[in-house]
Amino acid sequence: MGADQNHDWAKIAASALDWWREAGVDTLVEDAPFDWLAAVETAAPAAFAPLAATAVAPAPAALPDTREAFATWRLGEDAPEARWGGVAIAASGRADAELMVFVDCPERDDRETLLEGETGRLFDRMLAAIGRSRADTALASVCTRRPTTGRVPRDIADRLGEIARHHVALAAPKRLLAMGDAASRALLAMSVADARGRTHIVNHRSGTITHVVATHHPRFLLDRPAAKAETWKDLLMLTGDMAS
Repeated sequence: MGADQNHDWAKIAASALDWWREAGVDTLVEDAPFDWLAAVETAAPAAFAPLAATAVAPAPAALPDTREAFATWRLGEDAPEARWGGVAIAASGRADAELMVFVDCPERDDRETLLEGETGRLFDRMLAAIGRSRADTALASVCTRRPTTGRVPRDIADRLGEIARHHVALAAPKRLLAMGDAASRALLAMSVADARGRTHIVNHRSGTITHVVATHHPRFLLDRPAAKAETWKDLLMLTGDMAS
């Protein structure tokens, strides 16, 4: 259409070869020609070797069925936290106390009993506000030692929850106060946000019943004083149940 349609193909080919040569492509990959358009034969997939049998972890040993044996086992080498660092702190208070309190783990500065220091002083004031003290209250924790992160490890949370519920079943308190999210999840399988505002009933095989109330941990209240109003409502609920 007006343009010269006559091409010198020999010059065009020579020019292309010169371009490739300048680009460094001046050697054939193989001496023998290769048909790039030929269909490629695919090899049959290799058969998978059977997987080696996976070792199955042994089932946890049955938990002791008496208060005395359980208390010893809880601090022994068979407990899930036995190889953690730090100090193992036992439950305290009367074993047959009507009121039991569960927290997540020892505080950073706890050495002999749970909830020492500033957190413990707030806890003592909370007990005094409902006419109670440590002398007539059982105090226990989901972890007997403090985790490195300060939180109950997820990989053994279910086992620790099972142990905590077994502890409650052996103690069979009339009232139970779960303080903090970890304690609430271990005992009620729900967060504090979901558990608050109502009383939960736990029926034991022995026929006894425990009324459970969940509330904020004193540690949380030190960081967020505004939540004390919510906790006071929870304590009133617990007090009302105790009076019933």
